[in-house]
Amino acid sequence: MKKGLAKKVLSVTALSCLFFGSSAGVNTNYISASEHEEKDVKNVIFMVGDGMGPSYTTAYRYLKDNSETIKMEDTAFDPYLVGMQSVYSADAYHDGGEEDEKENIPDSAATATSMSSGEKTYNGAIAVDLEKEKTKTVLEGAKEEGMATGLVATSQINHATPAAYGTHDEDRNNYNDIANDYYDDMIQGEHKVDVLLGGGTDFFDREDRDLTKEFQEDGYDYVTSTDELMNTSSDQILGLFAPVGLEKAIDRPEEQPSLEQMTETALETLSQDEDGFFLMVEGSQIDWAGHDNDVVSAMSEMEDFDKAFQKAIEFAKQDEETLVVTTADHSTGGFSIGEGGPYKWDAEVIQAAKHTPDYMARQIVEEGADVETVLNDNIDFELKDEEIQSVTDAMESAAEEEKMVEVDNAIEAIFNERSGTGWTTSGHTGGDVPVYAYGPGSDMFSGFIDNTDNAENIFKLLGLSKTEDGAPLPDTSTSTPAGMLAGVLIAAGGAALLIFRRKNAKN
Repeated sequence: MKKGLAKKVLSVTALSCLFFGSSAGVNTNYISASEHEEKDVKNVIFMVGDGMGPSYTTAYRYLKDNSETIKMEDTAFDPYLVGMQSVYSADAYHDGGEEDEKENIPDSAATATSMSSGEKTYNGAIAVDLEKEKTKTVLEGAKEEGMATGLVATSQINHATPAAYGTHDEDRNNYNDIANDYYDDMIQGEHKVDVLLGGGTDFFDREDRDLTKEFQEDGYDYVTSTDELMNTSSDQILGLFAPVGLEKAIDRPEEQPSLEQMTETALETLSQDEDGFFLMVEGSQIDWAGHDNDVVSAMSEMEDFDKAFQKAIEFAKQDEETLVVTTADHSTGGFSIGEGGPYKWDAEVIQAAKHTPDYMARQIVEEGADVETVLNDNIDFELKDEEIQSVTDAMESAAEEEKMVEVDNAIEAIFNERSGTGWTTSGHTGGDVPVYAYGPGSDMFSGFIDNTDNAENIFKLLGLSKTEDGAPLPDTSTSTPAGMLAGVLIAAGGAALLIFRRKNAKN
């Protein structure tokens, strides 16, 4: 399929992008607009670090830093930073009453709908608008044009973010209905998603319906282990590797694939389609770690996401027709690099963990293992007596149904206090999040954008229709990217200065 990409670049735009990068302290080592001026976008890889606000990417830089050098080294993400995006959600049910607080801090369903469809919606909405009407997603638009499509996640594949690209539901918690929708809701007689990889056997293989068999009957290869995934040669794959979400990256058994391995298989499969592909990849459990206020899990999940990101960039550099956009849906936990006064965040404390606090808590509570033995076996620093005692106290004092949570919290507190990590909430926060981009069309994501702009831009770059009747996608942009605004201000300021100088010279 021929996909036209209009020339978007003027010299002032290039200048503004340069200004944005330098003024924000951004590494400007990304593909410039002029280099992509003549190229079309054939493929899109859209990556979401769920919950990955700026403090996560910064902490990850501290974690990966070479302590023997004065300068802190860039992570794999840093060279591709192009801007920031807003993430607020809408509240369709706010009545103005004292008992009804208006929600504007988003959940993953609302933000995923915004990024997949270009529509603001309410928390909990899976690709439906404020009236609960279906919104058209970029994945659906790609499938309508004969492109291959894929969704990859470390959560269950019917969780909020992947679901908002390939299904529609008024409530994100309708997990069985969402799983059904992957099979039942077709486009031109074909299933919408060619490659589905993540967790979720509990929702696809049920007593009332076995979707794994139905997909297999329609030609999909069903894989449930890393070996099966890496050896499949099918052009349509359903891969489910856990009952719900996969294990945390640092705890993950070899039988469960990494996000990098799932991304690699998805790219190898989808890239065989001569019409191009759309792939969404989510590092789902960065968010789960934030909800748990677990810095060990958070950095483990960041590393898992980093490796998948590098795989996507590597593919795009070789292909030269692939756009990679990477961002977050929101930030989680109010993660703070530094807490309690000392001006220090100690990444070595986190690196000393062999497993997550969740893993250690399961050994203590569910397997009856000795507290001190478990902690010493899984933590590579000398524990204080009071730290060991805090976990013992949690085990002995908590009600039976609360033991897992309390023991887990006590172990997390050791890492948080030792590293200097702070948290303000167990929920989401509303701050802007970073945007990274590489490849043709990447300049459209620079500066300050809203999360709805992701879908709007992808619809345009792939030449897709956002409307069901195939009408052209209207230009709905209402804001000027910060980089372009800066370029305009520079030009205006330069002109004013020149006039001022000439006027003074005449006087």
